[in-house]
Amino acid sequence: MQKTLITIGIILVLLGLLWPWLQKSGLGRLPGDIVVEQENFRFYFPITTGIIISIVLSLLFWLMRK
Repeated sequence: MQKTLITIGIILVLLGLLWPWLQKSGLGRLPGDIVVEQENFRFYFPITTGIIISIVLSLLFWLMRK
């Protein structure tokens, strides 16, 4: 459990450091992400971005198990 928490912490720190570059890459504005904008309302549902992040995290955890 300790190893998992440390790994998650390191991943979060790396994501925090890489955040400016991740925003420029278009992550969060991919085709398939739903955005509804009205006058006083904005709804954002990142379906494609969530799927990509899920796949990457699944691969990372699978590699850490081996």
